[in-house]
Amino acid sequence: MTTVLEFENVYRAYWENRPVQGVNLRVSQGEVVGLLGRNGAGKTTLLRLATGLLRAQAGSVKVFGLSPVDEPVAVKKRIGYVAEDQALPPEAKVETVIRFHRFLFPEWDMELERQLLERFSIFMGAKIRTLSKGEARRVALLCAVCHRPELLILDEPAGGLDPSVRRDFLETVIQLLNREGTAILFSSHQMGDVERIASRVVLLDGGRVRLDEDKENLREGFCVAMVPRSVVLHARRLEEMPGCLRVRAAFDDWHAVFQRPPEEAAAELREALGEDGIRCIPVPLEDLFVEMLGDER
Repeated sequence: MTTVLEFENVYRAYWENRPVQGVNLRVSQGEVVGLLGRNGAGKTTLLRLATGLLRAQAGSVKVFGLSPVDEPVAVKKRIGYVAEDQALPPEAKVETVIRFHRFLFPEWDMELERQLLERFSIFMGAKIRTLSKGEARRVALLCAVCHRPELLILDEPAGGLDPSVRRDFLETVIQLLNREGTAILFSSHQMGDVERIASRVVLLDGGRVRLDEDKENLREGFCVAMVPRSVVLHARRLEEMPGCLRVRAAFDDWHAVFQRPPEEAAAELREALGEDGIRCIPVPLEDLFVEMLGDER
């Protein structure tokens, strides 16, 4: 499958902070990749590197095999981008903003524009400053997709929207673009959105990729083992076991994330510890996020 976006050992720091440290990541044609991580994990930095808004201090970023910094026009005409804090000119009318984007993108699809204007109930004569947050976000999405980009980058695009608007917003993206082979890389704090529309999940922590898995593998091939601390005194005993990704203290138990189906992890723990009855359970994406990144308690 054709690689659309590639990060190779990418590093980008801000003063003493290091939001991106040695990231390796590829996004292929037709993939929908959900980017997860705590605030400050490096998600926005990574997406801005992909659009050419930031330059990597080490490593390389390639979009369609090109540098988004060195060849910005060639890259930007083939991508769409919507950010949570994206600002449209407040005094401009919606019609003016859309007409400007038509000028920027010769491949603009007028029929798709008509469909989205109707679906999103966008009034062309309204000024941007009079729109609600959701309405302004819909205008931004229309401007990002009507040239049918080969890569769509969404940085918390539906943050702050009510659930019904958010679902319509994101499902529109998938229906209109992904079925045509558009690659989509998006960040979101809404686990339901990621579980519903992503085909692959990437977890960032401290500027590094902690997890990069197909969504179906996450559902079937990962589990959390709940091991009494009376059985295992030190977390290192579990951390050294094959397939263990993280161990944290949770009251009287250790919670250990294993890259194993629950039955397989339970059998390995039984053999290693000589203890029956250790619970190994599959976890939904939100719980896995907490287990991988949450604090001890």
